[in-house]
Amino acid sequence: MQNYRNITESEISKLQAEKCKCTNWGNILVKEGFTPDFIEGTTFSGKIKLGVFKKNIQYPGGIEKHSGISNAFIHNCTIGDDCLISNVKNYIANYEVEDNVVIENCELISVEEETSFGNGTPVNVMDETGGRQLLIYDQMSAHSAYFQAFYKHRPRLIQTMEKMILDYSKNKSSNTGRIGSHTRISNCKQITNVNFGSYSSIMGVSRLKNGSVNSNQAAPVTIGPGVIADDFIISSGSEIIDGTILNNCFIGQGCILGKHYSAAHSLFFSNCQGFHGEACSIFAGPYTVTHHKSTLLIAGMFSFLNAGSGSNQSNHMYKLGPIHHGIIERGTKTTSDSYILWPAKIGPFTLVMGRHYKNPDTTDMPFSYLIENKDESWLVPAVNLRSVGTIRDAMKWPKRDNRKDPEKHDFINHNLLSPYTIARMVNGKNILEELQKTPPGSSGKYSWGTTSISKKSLERGIDLYQTAIVKFLGNSLISKLLSRNHFSSVEDIRNYLKPGTNKGEGDWVDLSGLITPKSEVEELISRIEKGVIHSLKEIEGYFRYLHESYYTFEWTWAARLLEKHLKKSIGEITVEDLSSLIRDWVKSVVQLDELLYVDAKKEFTLSAMTGFGIDGDHEVKKQDFEKVRGSFEKNILVTEILNHIQRKTKLGNRTIEMLEKTGTA
Repeated sequence: MQNYRNITESEISKLQAEKCKCTNWGNILVKEGFTPDFIEGTTFSGKIKLGVFKKNIQYPGGIEKHSGISNAFIHNCTIGDDCLISNVKNYIANYEVEDNVVIENCELISVEEETSFGNGTPVNVMDETGGRQLLIYDQMSAHSAYFQAFYKHRPRLIQTMEKMILDYSKNKSSNTGRIGSHTRISNCKQITNVNFGSYSSIMGVSRLKNGSVNSNQAAPVTIGPGVIADDFIISSGSEIIDGTILNNCFIGQGCILGKHYSAAHSLFFSNCQGFHGEACSIFAGPYTVTHHKSTLLIAGMFSFLNAGSGSNQSNHMYKLGPIHHGIIERGTKTTSDSYILWPAKIGPFTLVMGRHYKNPDTTDMPFSYLIENKDESWLVPAVNLRSVGTIRDAMKWPKRDNRKDPEKHDFINHNLLSPYTIARMVNGKNILEELQKTPPGSSGKYSWGTTSISKKSLERGIDLYQTAIVKFLGNSLISKLLSRNHFSSVEDIRNYLKPGTNKGEGDWVDLSGLITPKSEVEELISRIEKGVIHSLKEIEGYFRYLHESYYTFEWTWAARLLEKHLKKSIGEITVEDLSSLIRDWVKSVVQLDELLYVDAKKEFTLSAMTGFGIDGDHEVKKQDFEKVRGSFEKNILVTEILNHIQRKTKLGNRTIEMLEKTGTA
C-alpha cells in the first residue's frame, strides 16, 4: 500500500468523461503523482493499482507515443509507471505489469487459475510412451535433465529430484502473473498463464499458454510472429520466431528456433538452432543444430550435432509402442538423407553417411565415419581426426556461444581431446589390434558388431588413435609442467607430477556438455539420495564445481595414462622419458596438422572450382574462385594450421630445454 492512495472523485469524473468505466471505483488505488490525463476508453474491474504516466515511449522510425491506457479492459491488475496499454480487444486479467511495459493491439492476456507457469510440466523425452519422462523448471540445466532422463535405475535419485522440482513449482505457483519491466507485447492473439521476465519482446504470437519467458536486460527473449507454444519454459537470450510450434518443451539459453520449426516433448539446451524441420521427444544438448525442412530428429539424445538435410531416425520398429530410442554422442554430423534405425548408439565425433538398419553401436570408435555400402554399415575408424571440418567445428563452437546472461545454466566443455574421448580411443585401438590378430573374412573385411571394417581402415585407425593419444598426453603434460615453469631437480618434477587427488581416476562421462569423472557423478548422486544436498540450486552448484575442477581431474586421469604409456610409475620417470614423450608429441601434432592441411587443400582443387567463372576460360574460373573463396594460402584455417605447427614445435622445444636443464642441475 506504500505510495498508493484512493482515487479521488475529481479523477473519477475525468476518467468518466473519457469514457472510462469501473464496477467499483473504490477498488482502484493510484500512486502518488497520478493524473488521469492519459487514460481513455478503458473499463476497470476487480482490484486495480495504477502508476504514473509521465514519459513518452520511443518507437522505431522516430515515432513517440505518450504512456497511458486506452481502449482496454483491465481486471485485477497492477499497472506500473509509464506503461502504454492500448487496444486490448478482450481483456488483461490478473497481472502485475511492471514499469515501462508496452501492450498494444492484443486480444487476450490473462491468468485464468493458479498456475506454476510451466514449471513442473512433464516432458516425454526420448521415449514417447513416457518411460523417460522428466519435469522441467526455470533454472534447469542440461546436466540435471540428464540425471532425470537417464538415471531411472536410481529411483531414490529420481524421487528426490522430482520432489525438489515440484516444491519449486509450488513456490512459483500463483493466481497472478508478471510482465517484467520494459517488456513489449504487440499484435498478439491469446496469452494465458504466462510469466514474462524483463525486456521480453513478444510480437505477433498466435498463442502462448502455460509457460515462462525468462528474459532479462542482459539477455532478452524474443518471441515472434505466428508462434504457438503450450506448456513451455524459454530461457534467457533465446529467440522463438517465424511460426514455430512448441508443445511441452524446454528451451535453454541462447537458442534460436524459427522458420516454422515444430517440436513436441523436447528439450533444447544452450545454443541450439532449429529451422524448418521437426523434433519429437528429443534431448538436444548444447549446440544441436538442424537447418533443413526435410530433417526429423526423433527419440534421440544429441549434442554438438550438425544434422544434414533429410536426416532422420526411426523409433517405429516396434510392437509394443514407440519405445526405441538412440544416442548420438557429441560432435556427430549426419549427411544429407542419412537414416538410423533405433535403437543405436553412435560414438563421439562420427560422420554418419547413408542408411543404417542394423542398430549400430560405435561407442568405442570415436572420430570415425559410419558409411552405408550395399545396405551394410561400414566403419572407418579414427579418420575424422584428420578432417579439417572437425577442427573447424571445434574452433567455431566457443565463438557461437549466444549466451549473454551472466548466470549460465549449462557448463560446457568444448575440448575435442579429453579423458572422455581418449578413453574411447584407447578402447578402440585395443579392439582394432585384437581384430588385426584374426584373419579378415572372405571378402577381406573385419566384422565388428554390426559393422564392417576394411584392412586398410583398420591399420590406419590404429595409427591415428595412437597419434591422438600421444597428442593428448603431451598436451596435459606440457600444461602441467609449464604451470610452474621451474624445477630444482628430477625429484622435484616427480613430486609435482604426482596427482594431488585420486578424483579423476576411472571412467569419465559427458553429462550433455559437462565432461567429468564418473566417480564424481556417483558422489553427487549419493549426496542427493542421502539428503545431504537439499535443493536444485545446490545440485547446480555441484555441477559448477565439477566443471571448474575439470583440469585438476584431467591431470589425475592423464597421469595414470602416462604411467601406462611409459610403463613405469611417476616416481620412476626420468627427464629423458618426459623429453622423449614431448618429442613424440611434437611429431603427433605435426602429423595431424599435416593431414588437416592436405584435407583443407581438397577444398581448393580444380573439381572444387566447378561452377566458377561461368562465362570464362580456366584462368577466369580460377580468378572467380579466389575472389569468392579466397586463396588457399590466405585461408584463415590454413594459416592457423601452419601457425599451430610452429607454435607447438617451439613450445615442445622450450619444455624439453627446461627439463634438460633440470636434469643437469
